Formats: sequence, structure tokens, C-alpha cells
Amino acid sequence: MTRLWKSDEELFDLAKRDLFTAVVGDVMDQMGLQKQFLPPQIKPLNDDMVVIGRAMPVLEADVFGEAEGSGANPIMRKPFGLVFEAVDNLKPNEVYISAGSSPTYALWGGLMSVRAMHLGAAGVVVDGYSRDTREIRSLKFPCFSYGNYAQDQGPRGKVMDYRVPLQIGEAYVRPGDILFGDLDGVCVIPREAEEEAFTRALEKARGEQTVRQALEAGMSTVEAFNTYGIM
Repeated sequence: MTRLWKSDEELFDLAKRDLFTAVVGDVMDQMGLQKQFLPPQIKPLNDDMVVIGRAMPVLEADVFGEAEGSGANPIMRKPFGLVFEAVDNLKPNEVYISAGSSPTYALWGGLMSVRAMHLGAAGVVVDGYSRDTREIRSLKFPCFSYGNYAQDQGPRGKVMDYRVPLQIGEAYVRPGDILFGDLDGVCVIPREAEEEAFTRALEKARGEQTVRQALEAGMSTVEAFNTYGIM
């Protein structure tokens, strides 16, 4: 298998230019990786937003009041828990991905986007809501969430840890896995499968262009599938 890229940057540029989540998901199905999409309610704030980068998973948890905790865990005594440390820990081409809490408050906002962009992050994906929508849209920072909802996490949630594995829906997300998201959803490409998945996806995407041309020329869908094995 000939590798078509030499770095993450080249791979991510290729994916943004030539691929979409459906074709990557299709080839992962064929590879036996059939639980790689995050829940369908996670969508981009703008239809044209695309995110691709290495996962930086963040574990959020519900709390019951912003008052300083008196329990054994010192994180409970920190406003927002470790959220600021998590944002500051982002590296270039990483995607902040947060899960673990109830979808009753916003997990991401405008100022966090400003900081993440300064650090070179590729975007954010949250299993919940985001806020400061106009600001994030004006920044053109790729943000995927359940939608816009202003209620703050301050008295309701804290980040408990980061760079830890998460389960979101049926998909597992580990630090360093690739996240690829567009208007049709967000999928997780495991690090050990990424070379095969993206190589096959690029081949399939190019094959689909051939099928499209055949359909436009009048070929039936039955004949096209029997001829090319793609639909």
C-alpha cells in the first residue's frame, strides 16, 4: 500500500480537499470498524465547517453547585475544574473533544475558541452544547456540538481530567486518534487503522467520481454497481 502523505498536515489537507465523512465511514465498515461515528446530534455550527485532527479527549462531569467543595477531590474546589488547564494543553492540529456530562449546559464558548486558535488547535467537538455562537462563527473556528445553548457549566459541570479515553455513543475516542467531521457527522479513525482507512477512502472517493460520470451518461444504478462495486 503506497502512502500518499508524509505528515499529518499533508493527510489533513488531502482529507479536507478530497474526502468526506461518509466515504471514510464506508471503508471503516468494510474494515470491520463499524462503531466509529459519534451520535448524530453532534453537528457543525455552520454547514461548511470541517474538522480534522488528533483527538485531545476531555472528561467532563456534572456537579451540583459552584461553591467550593469539601470532599476529598481537590478538583472540586477549582472553578470549572481543569477546563482551563485542558484548553491550555492543546497542541497544533489537535481537536478538543469533551464528553461525560449531562447535555444541560454549554461545554465550549467564544473565549475558549480564541485561546484554542492561538495554540493552533484544529477545532472542537463536544457531546453537549456550545455557546457564544456568533463569536465562534465569526472566528470560523470549527465547532461541533448539539447546537447553541447559553446555560453555563459554572455551577453545573467541571472538567475532571484530560488526555484520557472516552466513550461517546458507541464510539471510543483515545488520545491521538483522528477525528474527522463535516455536515454529515463526526467519525473516529483509530491510530492503528488510519493509513489503511484513508488510503482506501481516497481510492473510493476517486472511484465514486467515475460512477457519477457513468450515471450522468445514463447508466443504471444496477449496472453501475455491478460494474464498479460502488454506490
